[in-house]
Amino acid sequence: MKRLVYLDNAATTPLHPDALQAMLPYLGDRFGNPSAAYRLGAEAGKAVEGARKKVAQALHCRPTEVVFTSGGTESINAAIKGVAEAQRLARVGNHVVTSAVEHHAVLHSCQYLERFGFEVTYVPVDRQGLVDPDAVARAVNERTVLVSVMTANNEVGVIQPVAEIAAAVRERARQIRRRIPFHTDAVQAANALDLSVDALGVDLLSLSSHKFRGPKGSGVLYIRRGVPFLSQIDGGGQERQRRAGTENVAGIVGTAVALDLAQRSREAYARHCRRLRDRLIDGVMAATPGIELNGHTEARLPNNASLAFEGADARELVRLLDEEGIACSAGAACGTQVVEPSHVLMAMGATLERAVSTLRFSLSMETSDEDIDRLLAALPGAVERARRERETAGTLTPAG
Repeated sequence: MKRLVYLDNAATTPLHPDALQAMLPYLGDRFGNPSAAYRLGAEAGKAVEGARKKVAQALHCRPTEVVFTSGGTESINAAIKGVAEAQRLARVGNHVVTSAVEHHAVLHSCQYLERFGFEVTYVPVDRQGLVDPDAVARAVNERTVLVSVMTANNEVGVIQPVAEIAAAVRERARQIRRRIPFHTDAVQAANALDLSVDALGVDLLSLSSHKFRGPKGSGVLYIRRGVPFLSQIDGGGQERQRRAGTENVAGIVGTAVALDLAQRSREAYARHCRRLRDRLIDGVMAATPGIELNGHTEARLPNNASLAFEGADARELVRLLDEEGIACSAGAACGTQVVEPSHVLMAMGATLERAVSTLRFSLSMETSDEDIDRLLAALPGAVERARRERETAGTLTPAG
């Protein structure tokens, strides 16, 4: 069995040993409920509050503005629905602005709101996947209650000019004499980008622990003090009445350790991943014809390479590379007989053909030159085989 070459770190990352060690006591003897008044519970409560302070230091915010959740999806749902519903209850408005390339957690939350009478504007992107700050500001009107634009795209790695977008929204809000909260999905950003909420200019920020070597099932939602918010999970009133439910103490502790490590090492991470990513892109394009890079060449995460392999089925490429001990992901959600093209690539103006022939490679600090060598050795043959299979099988059928 060949050693696994793991190039799907945008999907999930291995738990950091330091995070695991910090979690272990709370999976064992220190199992208390943080809400309990006796010593065992108090120890758990102290661990949660210590983790909250550590996360607040990473985000450069107040500890009271940090809410622990079950992951990025919950954080995003809570941010969008919680702010929008609170604003509508206050008769402020019923309009939300977002971009066409957001993660499905954002898009589906917005679609949920539309079913209950909200209006949503989906701002388009250019062919490189970038959102125009002025276009976002122009979409804001007197009924707008929330703007949500991601920090970095999970598929093509494009980094959005969030600070510029937030500034444009603030200026537009000043003109119409309104305060309009700004949310960003920063799930993909923690390893390489500064998450200072004031530098970004955001009022809400969502994170998922397992994207930065924390545990699965844990997340963070930053809510700036004073932002209207309606809790989406009711019960015992934990997290200052913003998210009920007994806290996942071990997950929270591991999340704080992993986030601290990620933010402290982000510059080294960026240097390491960028060098190997560029080696990967240059090597693949030199060895195999008919390949195009998706997304902006510069404004992209240092660990992301989204490549379209003309004439190949991405599903088959994933399978063939898996046989070689290489893990990556397809740029489209695929069924057995049909292909659901990536909404991100389609929003960028890609053809269906390009969307369904795209692979995403996402690196980490653990990725080595040997891993890139393995990929560059295996990929040309896999592409040739996938193209032959595609010719034999005929064209793909798009879903819907």
